[in-house]
Amino acid sequence: MGSNPKPGGKYAVGTTTFTSKEERDEVLNPGTKRRISARVYYPVTKDSVQGLKKTMYMSRDMFKGIKDAFKLPLDYDKETAAGNNVSECYKDAPRIAGEKFPLIIFNHGYQSFREGNSFLCIELASHGYVVMTVGHPLEGVCTEYDDAAPTFGDKKLLKIANSPMIPNLIALNKLSKMKGTDEELIEAIDRYQEKFGGFLIKRLPEWEKDIYTALDHAKQNTDAMIDFGKGIGLAGHSLGGALAYYLCMKDPQFKCGANIDGMLFGMYNDQVLDKPFLMIVCEEHEVLAARVISRHSAPAYKAVFRGMKHVGFSDMKHAMPKFMSGMAGRLDADLMHEKLCRCHLAFFDAHLKELSGTVDVKSDDVIRFQIFD
Repeated sequence: MGSNPKPGGKYAVGTTTFTSKEERDEVLNPGTKRRISARVYYPVTKDSVQGLKKTMYMSRDMFKGIKDAFKLPLDYDKETAAGNNVSECYKDAPRIAGEKFPLIIFNHGYQSFREGNSFLCIELASHGYVVMTVGHPLEGVCTEYDDAAPTFGDKKLLKIANSPMIPNLIALNKLSKMKGTDEELIEAIDRYQEKFGGFLIKRLPEWEKDIYTALDHAKQNTDAMIDFGKGIGLAGHSLGGALAYYLCMKDPQFKCGANIDGMLFGMYNDQVLDKPFLMIVCEEHEVLAARVISRHSAPAYKAVFRGMKHVGFSDMKHAMPKFMSGMAGRLDADLMHEKLCRCHLAFFDAHLKELSGTVDVKSDDVIRFQIFD
């Protein structure tokens, strides 16, 4: 494992997990129940963590899930001995009495995992946010619970989502290279979804239920440290980012959202988003931002990262660099992390904390940043 980035905010970061007691029928595996777990990252004082051990980054089960999903030649004991298998956070660290922070809900990508973007989540928490990451069982490489054995990902689901594989990949490649107006790009994306996106579109309402299950638990059990009065921010990678857009469209309690390199699955027709939204994409996926930047009545933002590929926006660019280089892009991992965090912090500081009226991010050699008022 590679080295993990250190959080740069004024707070240290505590973490805790929970498994909701609410269960529902699992449509992906009839006859079983779907259980929802979450990890919460929260701000704590730096004095309060003196002498505490950092949380383990990756369990043996999670390692197995990643190894099997990506077919990597990994050995847990050798990799952990050679690397740094800790997160920059502290399990159940003492909370700051009497202080509340805004909530951001983060969702992992399809066949990723609950902690798949933990470095970003920890950075956000160090700057005064509570960040809750939700696990989506069978659709993550491994979903862990506090009181039961983990649920490993169903490999068949990714094949179903991309079926038929070859025509799907050809269509995606053509879409990524397409030029045209925003409206032309939106129409092309919708045509692609009508032909190939049916499975993932149907999964959005199920992931929505996962979010509300976790959110209800958080409201009942962690409200002492969350300022729900400010509304709730949403973020996510890949399908998790699509879910952020989907929920922002539907529910007024979600105040703003950010999508990291995810196609906006869902047929929105002529709907206009009335909440601030940030699209972060690699260059080959810039077409995915068309709907956000053209159909909005609140500020919309686009950050295009140079030298990046889809998987590189996750922790894997740091955690497993020698295995992920081909899927992560050539951009330096630390530089990617710095810019990714900067985009999120500037966006949520402006639109969730309301600290300023503008998102102060500048274009440079790494990102091209645009504001659409």
